[in-house]
Amino acid sequence: MHMKISKASRDDDRVSVLEIIGNSGMGGMENYIKGFLANLPINQFSVTCICPFESPFTDTLRQLGVEEVYITPIEDDPPWRSIQLAVEVIRLHDIDVLHAHMPKAHALAGLAGSLTNKPTVATIHGMNVTSHELGITRAVGSHVITNCQEAYIQALAMGISADRANLVRNGVDTKVFVPNGGGKAFRNHLGLPKGTPVVGFVSRLEKEKGPDLFLRAAEIIHQKRPDVHFVIVGEGFMHDELEKMVTQMQLDKNVHFAGWWDNTPDIYPAFDVLAHTSRSDGTSLVLLEAMACGCPTVGIGVGGVREIIEIERTGFVSGAGDWQNVGDRILQLLNNPALLKSMKEAARTRVEQHFNVAINTKLTAKVLRQVAERGRDERFSKNTVPSPEMLTSISLTTSKD
Repeated sequence: MHMKISKASRDDDRVSVLEIIGNSGMGGMENYIKGFLANLPINQFSVTCICPFESPFTDTLRQLGVEEVYITPIEDDPPWRSIQLAVEVIRLHDIDVLHAHMPKAHALAGLAGSLTNKPTVATIHGMNVTSHELGITRAVGSHVITNCQEAYIQALAMGISADRANLVRNGVDTKVFVPNGGGKAFRNHLGLPKGTPVVGFVSRLEKEKGPDLFLRAAEIIHQKRPDVHFVIVGEGFMHDELEKMVTQMQLDKNVHFAGWWDNTPDIYPAFDVLAHTSRSDGTSLVLLEAMACGCPTVGIGVGGVREIIEIERTGFVSGAGDWQNVGDRILQLLNNPALLKSMKEAARTRVEQHFNVAINTKLTAKVLRQVAERGRDERFSKNTVPSPEMLTSISLTTSKD
């Protein structure tokens, strides 16, 4: 049995945030949330979470000190039991503002926030604002945070007012992700001899992330540099298909499937170059983590990738789907040790200056506080309840595009 946790019982004036998270797996969004919560000042904010299932991710949330983690289905069309749970959690923890991640979490947050007169902030982690997300935002008056310029401008162009949208790029902990002398432990784990050129890929093995494009680029590189090895870190639905591609390309001796690796800061220093061949992305945490570890990057220019990589200084950017150019650019780097070295240093500097998680968390925290205060002011000025038309509008927007 839970006792109501009011601000009076907490004896503080912290902003109480309900994080509604649409997935509990392993991926960029979950890593973003872990970094965000680890840097959120506990003397200013208290955090409660709702997730769709238990996992190592929910264990990490508890280790980070959240007040409670609640489990309920989070679906595109939120079931009543999930809405009911969210409403009661808002009351139980005296929530000031809801913070949603993924459109289906936004739908649940929007409904529960409307029923309790609490404001909602939705962080959009992808490169686009979908019609689904836009419909929810318009129906409930959410505040939107995007993590790349492309999505921010799109949000404004689609009619979201500038006073309800912010651009806050992702960031990484530059004290955790550091160059550490070549990633010796990871190379030893894979059985790679010292001095072997290594090109890495880190992501879920799904079509959206482009692991097949990485292998096509690897084939090009192998034709001219058969000494280069390729490491794929991650798991996903495409694993078997990718293994077949490796066999067909006769790259079995040069491609290594590492699976998921818990201690990711050990991975990137083992690479000479990181290839990022995603078909869709916002502000990629993988790119930022690699650069923080002093790893030059070659990426396909979708979403926020062009905002991260500084061309010819920290890496190269290829056109959408252009794995041929990815391969050529990686060869250019591997064949030019002096350029590779200068990019290692520049990559680390760029992350320190523009993508530091501590700085960017403060920006998101400022938005959450401002929206919470604005929500209080609006509640004092008027006592509103969601109309049947509003609830119908939200329901319609939760169907898949």
